Amino acid sequence: MHKSHQMVPDRRKRALSRPGTPDRRTHFRYAVDFPVKLIVGRGIQRQEILCKASDLSEGGIHLAHIHLPDGTDNIRLKFHVPENVLPEGYDNHTYHLKGTVQNRDDPHGELGVAFDEPLGRRLARGTWAVLRITAVLLAFVAFSLILLSKYDNLYDFWFDVPIFLYSICVGAYLLSRFIFAGFYRAPKPNEATPTMTVVIPAHNEETNIERTIREIMETRYPADKLQVVVVDDGSTDRTPERIEAARADYPELVSIRFETAQGKRQALAAGVRISKADLLVFIDSDSFLERDALTHIVRAFADPTVAAVTGHCDVENSHVNLITKMQAVRYYIGFRVMKAAESIFDSVTCLSGPFAAYRRSLVEERLDEWLDQKFLGIPATFGDDRSLTNALLRDGHRVLYDSRARCTTIVPESTRQFLRQQLRWKRSWFRESLRACGFMWRRQPFMALSFYTGFLLPLLGPAVVFRAMIFVPLFRLGTPFVYLLGILLMSMLMSSTYLFARKSRLWIYGVHFCFFYLLILIWQLPIAVLTFWKPDWGTRKGRI
Repeated sequence: MHKSHQMVPDRRKRALSRPGTPDRRTHFRYAVDFPVKLIVGRGIQRQEILCKASDLSEGGIHLAHIHLPDGTDNIRLKFHVPENVLPEGYDNHTYHLKGTVQNRDDPHGELGVAFDEPLGRRLARGTWAVLRITAVLLAFVAFSLILLSKYDNLYDFWFDVPIFLYSICVGAYLLSRFIFAGFYRAPKPNEATPTMTVVIPAHNEETNIERTIREIMETRYPADKLQVVVVDDGSTDRTPERIEAARADYPELVSIRFETAQGKRQALAAGVRISKADLLVFIDSDSFLERDALTHIVRAFADPTVAAVTGHCDVENSHVNLITKMQAVRYYIGFRVMKAAESIFDSVTCLSGPFAAYRRSLVEERLDEWLDQKFLGIPATFGDDRSLTNALLRDGHRVLYDSRARCTTIVPESTRQFLRQQLRWKRSWFRESLRACGFMWRRQPFMALSFYTGFLLPLLGPAVVFRAMIFVPLFRLGTPFVYLLGILLMSMLMSSTYLFARKSRLWIYGVHFCFFYLLILIWQLPIAVLTFWKPDWGTRKGRI
């Protein structure tokens, strides 16, 4: 199992949030432990010194317990960064760099070296450029072959109408997502810093809750306009102790505790009720904000017609195993393509649980309705984010996505946990999509058409896959080759998009995910439709 890269926390608590305080760091620093070769001097005066790195950033490196000859300022470095030490695209590379010696008298016994050229700029001229060219070529080939295959489907249409009609519709729908996403633009920067309350619901989250709180507290958002509320929903592990440990560092943290678990909606509602801020931000207890995330997510609210904004979420534990690697690609496409495509029509259909912002006044108006929601007389105990999004879309409000407001989240690592999560998501998707069918026709025409298409096609999917993969081969002596080729081409389009944007070797797992969906996940949908009323939660740790 790979460890996730570990960011070195800023030593000055809340320093980044205080007005007029400059950032101490230009780049994020990460804890590391790998050998470094230093080369000092040239010719007969050349020396090679072996040492170890203690932390690394895009702009420099700290070397532990080393003393250079006096007067040595310019050095050369050679080192290999192991996998998953730095964020995607930076790790698993061998670097040959020039640097300038910095803090020789560091009290921690470390020697700082600033790189003459940041790692990102160096990679952009070499490795990243090659990866991006490769991604563009793959996307072009996949896009071209998809169009050609759809034309071929038209030619063979009458040989098997259900399969070819479905294939044409799915291909057109998915291609439209990528095309619309190409027109997406993040909200324009502005200087607005409205007051906000960040609400973190937590249940049995002792491993992550302290880090979640710390990274919210140490964002760049002004401290005097930020209230952070953590609600412990009857945890039975050491979550309360970890919250109290965080309060020792951040006394302004507001803590609410339920003696018994009441569910995520009630936990969020407790934070809403004590807020007096302009905006509410809901963050899951295993999600981690980037330093500028809050500053970015408020930008769209400068327009008074915007009701809510969802941020962009990536997978924190992406390198653990096949399951998490597939999710890494799927999450990126789900946000940067699917939500971006919906955002250009002001109609994101699901505000993300890990990170989303709302106008407080609009949430308060719908709070009782949301808490008391029933479907066919049965209380709704999951699908909180989709349900609240539906309430805003139903009343004609604009709901957007901001690709620059970023966070990461912990995803299921076992197949069992993943399948249980996916079944729960499908149940809430079906229930809330049925509700949305009653009003989405009032949205922008393209958005309405894409919504109803995106609702109908997945419902038909299991039947079409059964016909293409089982019925036709067994009873008509046909082959599923053309259908499988279409799946492969769409997965290549997804994977090449991920490769272009993230410069990551995980791109190939987009192909894995599409075939995993075809063979396993698609068969959950009939189960979800037939059992959508069940209140099972089925997450890693319980109700939250």
